[in-house]
Amino acid sequence: MSGGWAGSNRRAELPRDWYTHIRPFVLARDEHRCRNRIDGRVCGRRANQVDHIGDRDNHRPENLQALCEDCHAKKSSAQGNAARWAVRRQRPKERHPGLL
Repeated sequence: MSGGWAGSNRRAELPRDWYTHIRPFVLARDEHRCRNRIDGRVCGRRANQVDHIGDRDNHRPENLQALCEDCHAKKSSAQGNAARWAVRRQRPKERHPGLL
């Protein structure tokens, strides 16, 4: 199963008050509107998710923003792809099997 929280331990890394205090506070502060910028403009669609802007272990409200599901999925996908490519760039170039 792919997508969402499948295979992730991220939920266990969140503070105990994530769902009771932190997440509701950020959504209310941002008026349940997506704060993602697209071509210099704020998306503004209805937000139902809270995203870490920088350090994923920094749960202070200044490091959090409300995002709509689509913007959060795009951002998370881009971050995952960047991490995968960073690992690929570290591997040595493989020799052609016919030249071994």
